[in-house]
Amino acid sequence: MKVYPRWIDLLTSECSNYVHVSKTYHLKELTMSNIFQMPQGGTVYGTLLNHREALAALGDQVDVAPYKAPPKAPILYIKPRNTWAQSGDAVVVPSDAPELQMGATLGLVIGRVASKVSVADALNHVAGYVVLNDISVPHDSFYRPSMRFKCRDGSCPMGAFVPRDAVANPDALAMTVAIDGVVVQQTDTGGRIRSVAQLLADVTEFMTLHPGDILSIGVSAHSPLAHAGQRVTITVDGVGQLENTLVSEALV
Repeated sequence: MKVYPRWIDLLTSECSNYVHVSKTYHLKELTMSNIFQMPQGGTVYGTLLNHREALAALGDQVDVAPYKAPPKAPILYIKPRNTWAQSGDAVVVPSDAPELQMGATLGLVIGRVASKVSVADALNHVAGYVVLNDISVPHDSFYRPSMRFKCRDGSCPMGAFVPRDAVANPDALAMTVAIDGVVVQQTDTGGRIRSVAQLLADVTEFMTLHPGDILSIGVSAHSPLAHAGQRVTITVDGVGQLENTLVSEALV
């Protein structure tokens, strides 16, 4: 049996597309091969403006050209392989961005091929969940952020996989962000324009998700900033904790 001691090793594995979701594992177990398998790694998708307060904070900006209205469908972007990191890894703060925005969110790990799924059936396509930090260079382009803001190396740390059955309600999980041990953001997985099931249904209406893909539910409003030398800890109740230290590019 091939063992994946790290979440990143699982995402970059080459194996079959069969998924095991019937057994519940210890929340901190990192032997991924006995939880699910997938073809040649997945894709990590971020979701923009899925938090009601975050969208409301934009005010009249959503009504100006070229869009002239709030989004009517999910807005997605990709966190490519260069962004993937795990808990404990150092995150490099680039020299052209003295601070980075910490985007605490929940990642949905796809366990079955999902195409045009219904809301009622959506969660049956989820293998489990991960804590995810969707790190960004602060920017004002809220509809189509440049890749240079969203895709810096190491800007998508992910925690340990937790099987679906271990989480009773993914839409009601408290989330906190602490910097150097001080809580700077308290939010939750609720308050979304699209719930977990609705988001999956709406996304798979126009694109197929495959086993091993990860879809984040989106970042809450008022994401905190952190700079080099600080330790960032994200906790999602029932899913786990993700901790990374930011380091200056000049020291790498």
